[in-house]
Amino acid sequence: MGALPKRKRAKSHKGGRLNHLKMSMPALIACSQCHNLKLSHVVCPICGTYDGREVIQPKSSKTLK
Repeated sequence: MGALPKRKRAKSHKGGRLNHLKMSMPALIACSQCHNLKLSHVVCPICGTYDGREVIQPKSSKTLK
């Protein structure tokens, strides 16, 4: 027979052990050109700009304001 715990573990012990495994929302910033929310250090998917210059063509011109 294997090793057994000497005392019963409380139900709250599982919550304390798994406390650091929670999900977090990604940090979103406003695009400097179109002011839509985008991930930091990523090309804006709406207007296609990064750091004030156009890097890619936007998918649709209808979404631009």
